[in-house]
Amino acid sequence: MARFREAVVAGRPEELVWPSTLATPTTPEGPHAAAQWQDRRLGEILSRRLDLPQDDLERIATTASAHSLRFGDAAVALGLASPQDVFMALASQFRYACAGDANGVGKAEQLMLRRPRSAQAEAVRALRSELSRQLFRDGSPGAALAVVSSQGQDGRSFLCANLAVAWAQAGRRTLLIDADLRGPRQHQIFGASQASGLSSLLAGRAGLEAIARVADVPGLCLLPAGPLPPNPLELVDGPVFRDLMGELAGRFDQIVVDTPAAVRGADALAIADRCAAALVVARRDVSRLNALAELTQRLAQGSARLAGLVVNAP
Repeated sequence: MARFREAVVAGRPEELVWPSTLATPTTPEGPHAAAQWQDRRLGEILSRRLDLPQDDLERIATTASAHSLRFGDAAVALGLASPQDVFMALASQFRYACAGDANGVGKAEQLMLRRPRSAQAEAVRALRSELSRQLFRDGSPGAALAVVSSQGQDGRSFLCANLAVAWAQAGRRTLLIDADLRGPRQHQIFGASQASGLSSLLAGRAGLEAIARVADVPGLCLLPAGPLPPNPLELVDGPVFRDLMGELAGRFDQIVVDTPAAVRGADALAIADRCAAALVVARRDVSRLNALAELTQRLAQGSARLAGLVVNAP
């Protein structure tokens, strides 16, 4: 268990790890010295990312000092870096997981990584904070949240993925489980393999090695759905899934579970019963009120606490 835990949480992308030469400041003390040190750290990161020579770093520092600019603003003003370059360097400096512009299938849905300063990203952070405050404020490990919806195309998988990233960005060891064994999406969003996953684990064909770290996000792991089984409800409603959730609760701080749409079967209700709370997702002008009412009523009859309802815009 100890080895597995270390393997899950160890390692960071290279750009998020400081070189040992930057481990401690060499400037002594005082606000001015601290500002110089912060500028030098940012300059080192920009230099590595953009291959800037020392002469350019000195030009940036001189311009920043002469015009009372921040180092990054001076770099942009001189045309030596873009605002996105500076943001990525600052993210690296503060060890905040994010990524560059979206490219490829699924990456456009990585809101918290690709567009962390957007209004939508702030909404996800606000939701994370509210859930943490209302449901998981005691800090106990393994706080599992099932995200459910009444029908497809409600944005459930999108919210799952970004809520999991948001918790990892907040420093919690987070596991995202794709328990939608009928139409999984998380492997597409994160570019992961479907060769092995939850279905393999529940069928006894794989172990916890099916859990993989998400490369761009230190602290975030993904258990994809795996090959689609002929008996999805039986797998998630059985004792193996219950025991698995209990095992994983001791290994992670936060667990987010994607589920199939309720219209496709009773899977979502069975999965929610293995979690501490359930969050309902709807889509404005698309989701039907009677279906949402029925879903929330059935969830309220289960063991999971009903966390609330999130409405996605079309």
